[in-house]
Amino acid sequence: MSNRKKPLRADEEIKEREETEETAGAEEMVEEEEVECEAPLEGETQCREDEQNDKYLRLLADFQNYRKRSEKEKADIYAYANEKILTELLDVADNFERALAHEADASGGYVEGMNMIFRNFMGVLEKAGIEEIEALGAEFDPNFHSAVMTEAGSGYDSGTVCGVIQKGYKLNNRVIRPSMVRVAE
Repeated sequence: MSNRKKPLRADEEIKEREETEETAGAEEMVEEEEVECEAPLEGETQCREDEQNDKYLRLLADFQNYRKRSEKEKADIYAYANEKILTELLDVADNFERALAHEADASGGYVEGMNMIFRNFMGVLEKAGIEEIEALGAEFDPNFHSAVMTEAGSGYDSGTVCGVIQKGYKLNNRVIRPSMVRVAE
C-alpha cells in the first residue's frame, strides 16, 4: 500500500503542479490582458472622445447653417412681405397711365393734378422697392418679358422688343410682373 500511495502522491503532485502552472499562467494572462486592455481602453476612450467631438462639431455646423438660413428667410419675408399689395397697386398705376394718355380730352388743371398724383404714387412705389423693367428696344429676355405677339417690319432687329403692351416691374430685383411686349421678327 505504501507503494500505491507514493504514486498517488506523485500523481497528485503532478496535478498540483499543473494546476499551479495553469493558475500562474492564467494570472500572467490576466495581467497581460489588463495591460493589453488598458491600451485599447485608452484608445477606445480617445476614439469615443473623437466621435463625440465630431458629433459636436457637426451639430454646431448644422445649427449655424440653420441660423443663417432662418435669418435669410426672415430677411426675404421682410423684403417681399408687401409683394401682393404692391402688385395690386401696379394695376392702379396702369389705370392712371391709361387715363393720362387721354389728356387731350380733359381740361389743363385736371390733367396737371392727375400727373402730380401719378408722380407721387410712383414715388411711393419706388420707395417700397418697386422698379420698372425697361423693355422697349431691349433684347427679348423671357425672364423679364412675356411676348404677346410678334411684329414684322417694325424697324427693330429680330428678337428685340418693339412695343410694350403692359409695363413690367421688379420688387427688390425680383420680377413680380413681367412686361407684356411685342417682339420684332
